[in-house]
Amino acid sequence: MNTLTPESKTAPRTKPVATDPAARMDPEKLALDMATRAVVARAALAPFSDIRRSIGLRAIADAIQAHQAAILAANDRDIANARASGRPAAFIDRLQLDESRLNAIIQAVRDVAGQDDPLGETIENWQAPSGVDIRQVRVPIGVLAVIYESRPNVTADAAALALRSGNAVILRGGSDSQHSSLALVEAIRAGLGEAGLPVDLVQHPNTTDRAFVGAVLTGLNGHIDLVIPRGGRDLVARVQADARVAVLGHLDGVCHAYVDKTVDADMARALILNAKMRRTGVCNALECLIIHADHLETLWPLIAADLEAAGCRLRGDARAEAHWPTVTSAADSDWGREFLDSIIAVKTVHSIEQAIDHIAQFGSGHTDMIVTANDQAAEQFLNAVDSAVVIVNATTGLSDGAEFGFGAEIGIATSRLHARGPVGARQLTTYKYQVRGTGQVRD
Repeated sequence: MNTLTPESKTAPRTKPVATDPAARMDPEKLALDMATRAVVARAALAPFSDIRRSIGLRAIADAIQAHQAAILAANDRDIANARASGRPAAFIDRLQLDESRLNAIIQAVRDVAGQDDPLGETIENWQAPSGVDIRQVRVPIGVLAVIYESRPNVTADAAALALRSGNAVILRGGSDSQHSSLALVEAIRAGLGEAGLPVDLVQHPNTTDRAFVGAVLTGLNGHIDLVIPRGGRDLVARVQADARVAVLGHLDGVCHAYVDKTVDADMARALILNAKMRRTGVCNALECLIIHADHLETLWPLIAADLEAAGCRLRGDARAEAHWPTVTSAADSDWGREFLDSIIAVKTVHSIEQAIDHIAQFGSGHTDMIVTANDQAAEQFLNAVDSAVVIVNATTGLSDGAEFGFGAEIGIATSRLHARGPVGARQLTTYKYQVRGTGQVRD
């Protein structure tokens, strides 16, 4: 663990507001200005110990608590605007903050503050044939840009994880959450200032102009090291298509559950209901139920009744439709669809192999689960399904950074490079090699 040094007691400080007023410069110039300040702030953070970063995180949590009334008032404005715009209920649920949700955000920041520091951790250590000692250690990535839709909790999660991992972050939330995001960032920057840390470690533009995002995706003269999009397919596709810098992808949460031939019926009913209806608007909510055909006359009607009693609408194939009266015929577009609503697609199969094939064809690589009493089937599913998170006999809702013990998450990465699954502080680091010798030369 690092120790507190006299040099690390102070840091450059600026006025703790979200950013300079957007009116002072156009979006492209604003983005470059913010990125430049982020680079300076991250360099200033480097000498600070993990203890100081933990103090900063606790100060952020205290500041969010102190700014609670302003944050909730800002969120009320966003909710009113969303309702006036005719946004659906699932969208408003993702956007809405109340005292309970804000307390959960505060607790997530405190949890991150209590985590072990990932920086300086030795990943591997060995002695090369030349006799030099080689150590692979974790270091910050640099400046992150997190582009997300209208989920205010991402604002605090991203800021906390960036600080824990020694990175600076430029945030750009959706226009529908602009007031909430700016209020949260103002509190976060106030906390950084109180802790004597560079406030430009966390920034959010006071503009909803899409040209700002376009400028960020250029990499801003090499100042942006990683872009993390969090949102729907259109957002992620745009970022991946336009970015000239590394992207940590987070695609749709088309999560599947397969109810195997051999299964505990009560467990299956409880897990399917929870995975689908706990919160329908989150990315780890169940979107497609795959059920073995042997259950069509027994377990399937019970599951269907459970879901309908909770307000879920069922869209199924011909066999599912034939065994429950209110199932409507699934369209081709319902397979592989992220409903983010009280709707579920239902597919019947005759084998685990057919279930795995369906997931391979229509899944998004996010989270998929099997409910089974057969250990061999469980292992086959774990090994054959190529998703970021594969679960046996537990809800897809557990595919979450907090549930994984990360304290918070920026998202669930569905790409295969750098990080995969819930992205916490450790996943926001890279590594370098430290080589120690005793005078070795090479012929």
